[in-house]
Amino acid sequence: MHKSLKEDDTMSNNAYLSQGREVEIFKTAAENNLPVLIKGPTGCGKTRFVEHMAEQLHRPIHTVACHDDLTAADLVGRHLIGAEGTYWQDGPLTRAVREGGICYLDEVVEARKDTTVVLHPLSDHRRILPIERTGELIQAHPDFMLVISYNPGYQNLMKGLKPSTRQRFVALSFDYPAPDREVVILCQESGIDKQQAQQLVSLGGDLRRLKDHDLEEAASTRLLIYAARMINAGLPAREACTTCLAQPLTDEVETLAAIERLIQAYF
Repeated sequence: MHKSLKEDDTMSNNAYLSQGREVEIFKTAAENNLPVLIKGPTGCGKTRFVEHMAEQLHRPIHTVACHDDLTAADLVGRHLIGAEGTYWQDGPLTRAVREGGICYLDEVVEARKDTTVVLHPLSDHRRILPIERTGELIQAHPDFMLVISYNPGYQNLMKGLKPSTRQRFVALSFDYPAPDREVVILCQESGIDKQQAQQLVSLGGDLRRLKDHDLEEAASTRLLIYAARMINAGLPAREACTTCLAQPLTDEVETLAAIERLIQAYF
């Protein structure tokens, strides 16, 4: 069973503080060879969660940061030319399928539509990967697991996950942690004291309420951790909040001034 972290626990690199039953759901999906889709805002812990689960399941993880230029060949593999002629090199998806492990496609909606099509035969009962260029039809290793993630806030008509793809996955919805849990996370990740962590979390909550009004994106848990680490390293709190929260969130002069006033109210 997953052990939730307490305030005095020591964090490992991939330690994760559960928010609900996501750990149990992910393990059950893995045991039943089901793919998982994780959706949630930027910096809320999606990648940390997948890395933690790979550690818990004792499976290697192959992470791919998806982008506009990502091709199917980047995932599956391609022929290369070496000293002895042409040879085939597996991509991260193919390696995971052959050898077992988690293939994690981060922000999958950023990939080209024709790229995600290669996932379909892997994300249903067939669990196979056809490689057209070599003529192979690879049956997935028993320990292979496909995990994808995206931020629903970024979706639009041009960039969205097709219903035919979404309906192949067990889906988990993530959000920023509840304030008390976010305080624990900040303390564990940065070494900052509890009072300052509470101030940062309260400030983060106020900034999140500005989303869709003055800010396009909310203040993530990741940014709060950055600010906490800078404060713990000796940077004055106001300066740490300005460089880790205000400046990354906006370029608008008036919005920056409003955030600065919020920071001064807390520190």
